[in-house]
Amino acid sequence: MALFAYRVARPDGSTIHGRVEGEDELSVRAKLESQGLLVFNLQRRGITSAKLETLWPWGRLPLGQFLVFNQELLALVKSGLPVLRIWELLIERAGHAGFQRALRDVREDIRGGASASEALAKHCVYFPELYVATVKAGEQSGNLPEVLQRYVAYLKLMVGLRQKVKKAISYPIALIGIGLAVVGFLLTYVMPTFVSVYGASATTLPWATQVLLDMVMHAESRIVPAAIVVIGVMIGIHTYYATPAGQLVVDRLVLKLPLVGQIAVEHNTVQLTRTLGTILAGGTPLIDALRGARGAVSNRWISQETIGAVNEIRDGATLADALNRSRMFPKLAIEMLSVGEETGSLDTMLRDVAEFYEADLDTKLTQLTTWMEPVLLLVMGVLVGGIVIIMYLPVFEMAGTVGG
Repeated sequence: MALFAYRVARPDGSTIHGRVEGEDELSVRAKLESQGLLVFNLQRRGITSAKLETLWPWGRLPLGQFLVFNQELLALVKSGLPVLRIWELLIERAGHAGFQRALRDVREDIRGGASASEALAKHCVYFPELYVATVKAGEQSGNLPEVLQRYVAYLKLMVGLRQKVKKAISYPIALIGIGLAVVGFLLTYVMPTFVSVYGASATTLPWATQVLLDMVMHAESRIVPAAIVVIGVMIGIHTYYATPAGQLVVDRLVLKLPLVGQIAVEHNTVQLTRTLGTILAGGTPLIDALRGARGAVSNRWISQETIGAVNEIRDGATLADALNRSRMFPKLAIEMLSVGEETGSLDTMLRDVAEFYEADLDTKLTQLTTWMEPVLLLVMGVLVGGIVIIMYLPVFEMAGTVGG
């Protein structure tokens, strides 16, 4: 999605400036006009908030801190304090420098007559479109505390889901890192000692020991070029993934991986259904809700495929049929959504789908970590033990000779 800068007039005659993401200029103009705004100027900036976060990775507020911010905002709104005083307190409590500057701008815009949602929309790096739409719905309904309460509950669930995924990934990575560190220590610090001891009798060494010694001796002269190549490849992959085309290719490849792809599909299914259910519960129309829920989907390929679903729903298709044509989501989830649409309880069914796949995802991640732990320990044990045995083979042969 592209980023557009706009200058519009409200029904009371006042003008406001801001930025908004959209597919193209026509859709952004239609979106602004549907809000009762008169568009004076609309310019494409050509860089999305996601790209801004790539260029300035520390600009984005962590999800946990954003949850704390909304909990504080909810408590202050419920307390009945004046609006400007609420934002002054939030500014004082903000520990993130960039986020603090954004809050100051929001306070000044509100002081100038803008609504909170209009002021927040100008800072899409910190406040996603979904959040702005949630605040706007609360302002229009006059029930901002309830809407914020629903969004805080949604954030807690998303934070919990992210923590489960990180926990499942972090342990195997830590185990592999420790194993590689041990192997590196053996080859870098222990092996040179054996090289100096066995160097004079290289012709009589067992073939396995000789191969390992040759590898160590040649590695010393090639480790720097190899490290440069590895770092270059990693930088190249990271740079490629930072591009829209690279994100689509890599994210699509992830979905095709065995086991990992299934976990990724369920993870993104939870993200979409949980977010979509939260937006629909606030009274947002389905097309606008699905367009906003796309932003919560971490896999760019699935998010891209959802654009087709938005267009099909606009042409009269049901949500279940539109999502089923993309073939990106589990069949059971599609059938449950179809039942929800037939019974008129789509938002409730979306929540049920999210809860079902959260439980299933938790089970899969638990099983994955349970199986990976002994497998990784076995692999690392065999690798480290094999290196140690190979290094001591000449000693064993010598002891056998002496004993004989």
